[in-house]
Amino acid sequence: MRKEQLVLYGITDRKGLGEQDFLRALEDSLKGGVTCLQLREKLLSTSDFIQEAFKVRYLCQRYRVPLIINDCAEVAIAVDADGVHVGQQDMPVRAVRALIGRHKCLGVSAQTVEQALQAEQDGADYLGVCTPFPTHSKSDAEPVSLETLKAICQAVSIPVIAIGGISLTTLPQLAGSGICGIAAIQAIYGQPNIQEATSRLKQLAESVLFG
Repeated sequence: MRKEQLVLYGITDRKGLGEQDFLRALEDSLKGGVTCLQLREKLLSTSDFIQEAFKVRYLCQRYRVPLIINDCAEVAIAVDADGVHVGQQDMPVRAVRALIGRHKCLGVSAQTVEQALQAEQDGADYLGVCTPFPTHSKSDAEPVSLETLKAICQAVSIPVIAIGGISLTTLPQLAGSGICGIAAIQAIYGQPNIQEATSRLKQLAESVLFG
């Protein structure tokens, strides 16, 4: 995964959206400038997840944006997605890497320097690290301090993206942290005009992270 593909990492959220609205929302975010898209479904069966993932993969291919599947390596393999993202409580990183091979991207959530170093050693291509900002999208997320975020960025050689409560208001606080991108759920899919919100967030991310 190239760093420029992680600048604005969208994580899907279908709350309150029907099937058609959901796909339209994803396309609006792709039009707005999402550089990587993670399909996150906690309630669908594997077969339904696969059917949906095929549709989303088609959209991502049209916009030349990588598709990452949350948690489910079998879904990523079935639809030939670009990669998988796993958390600390999911399948072990080494096991996921063995399943998907070396040619697929593997993202791992980390909350400490130790977890980050272990994930890199086990085969992670990038890390997702929670911010200290309040978030309602990921109730299981464990926020870390800005100091820990910086320490993780300094400790590993793979790209790090920040996730959790990132908005136009909080994003500037991440300047100088060492991250190469941000992940967003509510700041994209919780907005009335998804395409416009995505575009504004991407512009600010590029300005804050790269000057």
